[in-house]
Amino acid sequence: MARNRGHSVFLLLLAASILALAFLPNPVEPLTGVTDVQALRAIKESIDPVTITPTSFLYSWDFNVDPCDSSGSFLGVLCSFPLDNSSSRVIAIGLDDAGYDGFLSPLIGNLTELVTLDLTRNKFRGPLPESIINLRQLTKLLISENLFTGQIPDAITKLKLLQEADLSYNHFSGSVPAKIAVLRSLNRLILSNNALSGRLPDLSGLWQLSALDVSSNNLYGNIPRLPLNLKTLFMSHNVFSGHVSPVKHLQKLLVLDVSDNRLSGRVLQQVLTLSSVVRLNVSRNHFTAMDPIDFPGIETHLQSLDANDNQLRGHLPVTLAGLENLTALDLSHNYLSGSIPREYGAKVGKPWKYLYLNDNFLQGNLPPQLAAAGGGEIRGSLANNCLRCSSNIRLCRGGQRPHAVCTAQRRRW
Repeated sequence: MARNRGHSVFLLLLAASILALAFLPNPVEPLTGVTDVQALRAIKESIDPVTITPTSFLYSWDFNVDPCDSSGSFLGVLCSFPLDNSSSRVIAIGLDDAGYDGFLSPLIGNLTELVTLDLTRNKFRGPLPESIINLRQLTKLLISENLFTGQIPDAITKLKLLQEADLSYNHFSGSVPAKIAVLRSLNRLILSNNALSGRLPDLSGLWQLSALDVSSNNLYGNIPRLPLNLKTLFMSHNVFSGHVSPVKHLQKLLVLDVSDNRLSGRVLQQVLTLSSVVRLNVSRNHFTAMDPIDFPGIETHLQSLDANDNQLRGHLPVTLAGLENLTALDLSHNYLSGSIPREYGAKVGKPWKYLYLNDNFLQGNLPPQLAAAGGGEIRGSLANNCLRCSSNIRLCRGGQRPHAVCTAQRRRW
C-alpha cells in the first residue's frame, strides 16, 4: 500500500513538472542581427573612451541589451522591424558631434542594410574603410568635419543608391575617383576643404546632381563637363586653368564661385547672363576682359558680381548698369581705365548697395550721385585710382594714386 502511495506521489510531481515547463516562455531570440551587433560594438570600441562622455550618444550604447529592442539605449541608431521572424537590421547611424576621437572600424561593412551614416563634426581619423563597398543600400554618407586621411576609396563608386555624399573638411588626398560619375542617384557631392589633387573627372553623367562643391583643394586642369541640373557650383581656391566656358550651359545654376584659380581669357556674356544665376564670383583669376551684354531678349536674376583681383583692362562695362537686379558690384584690383560711366551714378542706392572700384586706373570726375553719396546709400570704395576725387568724399577715403604713377600707366597703354 505504501509503495502504491509513493508511486502516486512521484507521478503527481512528474505531471506538475511537465505542466510547469509547458507554461515557461520560449527563449527570446536576439532581435538585432548578430553581425550588426558586432559592427556596433566594434564602432564603439574603436573610439577613445575618454571622448565618450556621459551625455554622448555612444555612452548609451549598452550591449547588455539588444540594440534594436531597447529604450533609452543606442541613441543615434535606427533599425528595421521586419514583419516576418527575421532579425532586425541597423538602417541608420547618426552620431552626435561629441568630438569622438578614433577610427571607423572596417566592421562597418557588416551593416549591409545601412541607409544613412552620419558622423559629422567629430574626430574620426585614418582612412575610410574599403569595406564600405558592402553598404549597397546607403543613400547618405555624411562624414564632414573629421580627420579622415588617405584617398577617397574607389569602393564609394559601388554605392549606386548614394544620393548625398559630404566628405568636406577632412584630409583626403589623391584624386577624385574617375568612376564617380556612375553614381547616377547622386544629388549632392561635397568634397571641399581637403587635399585632393589631379584633374576633376567628367561629371556630366551625374544628371541628378544639383550641388557640387570641390573648393579649397589642389585640383588643376580645365573645368570639365558638368551636370546640366546643377544649381550651386563651388570650385574656388584650386588651380583650375583655361576658360570658364564649360559653365555657360548650366541654365539652372543659382550660385557660381570659381574664385582664386588661374582661369583666363574673357568672362563670357553667356556666363554673365545665365538666366537663373543670383551670385557670380570670378575674382582672383587671370581674366583680361568682360564681354559686353547684349540686352534685347535677355532676362537675368544676377544680384552680386565679384570680379576683383583679375587683369581686366579697358573701360568699365557700361552694360552692367543694365542688369536690373544687380545690387553688388566689385571690379577692384584690376587695370581698368577711363571715366566712371554716368550710368553707374544713376544706380547708387537704387538698387546698387555695394560698389568697389578701388585699385584701378580710373580717371576724371565722379558722377554727381557718387560724389554726393552718403553712408546709408551705398558702401564701397573708389580709392587708389587716378580720379579727381576729394578725400572728404566718403567713397574716396584712402586717397588716389600719385600723379606720376597715373601718367606712367597711361604711357604704357
